[in-house]
Amino acid sequence: MAKPTANTQPASSSPELHTLGAAAARLAARFGALNLFERIAAICNEVDGAIVCTTSFGLEDQAIAHAIFVQDLAIEIVTIDTGRLFPETHQLWAETERRYGRRVRAVLPEHGAVEAFVAQHGIDGFRSSVEARRACCGVRKVEPLDRALEGAAAWITGVRADQSMDRAAMPYAEVDPLHHLLKVNPLLDWTRSSVVDFVCSHHIPCNSLHDRGFLSIGCAPCTRVVKPGEPERAGRWWWEREDRKECGLHSRPVSPHASPVQPTVPLRKD
Repeated sequence: MAKPTANTQPASSSPELHTLGAAAARLAARFGALNLFERIAAICNEVDGAIVCTTSFGLEDQAIAHAIFVQDLAIEIVTIDTGRLFPETHQLWAETERRYGRRVRAVLPEHGAVEAFVAQHGIDGFRSSVEARRACCGVRKVEPLDRALEGAAAWITGVRADQSMDRAAMPYAEVDPLHHLLKVNPLLDWTRSSVVDFVCSHHIPCNSLHDRGFLSIGCAPCTRVVKPGEPERAGRWWWEREDRKECGLHSRPVSPHASPVQPTVPLRKD
């Protein structure tokens, strides 16, 4: 049976990046035998420094946040409030803070950059071309992410390998030379049904839009209901005809040496 490995190749000879690469290898070697609670705790044990978990309040992010909060781990949960989120997402944000008694830190786009984009392209100008949409994501998501990760030693995401072809090529853990930190995907080998089972069994708050057919939820103007038989992320930027549709948070190359999770990896649901 093929096993997922880590991308342990640092982009430079920095001792710090080599240390992170070794941590990535150790986490990848252990993750297959660990449940989600144990995986998140293992990240804390491996990383000497600040750990940031980014959330868009999707099912995966809520599952990870639950594992962090109930174990009272020293991991900061951060969300990027793009200015175009659904009201339901803001409602879930508030509900999550009430449920766990912890704050989710907000990072917002730079005012001037948003104003400049709207002045040039119009309020919904991101629909005019793929380039304009990516520019909007760059202003509203990618640049705020860079600020959210400043000073962090590790970044936890809710990426799953079966969400898209691009994400299927990602490893459990890798060195991100752009942010000089360890990027970890603890749900990489889970399916959507695995996540749904976990969320339901632990009574974790989730976005009411999921019950209305929104499987992957981002900004309101860029998200629609997924039709029966469509891929999970088909509702994102649906007017684009490209198969590879990402906002830029997870699509920037890290290293050509990453080893992807194979579909034969057993799933961890508990």
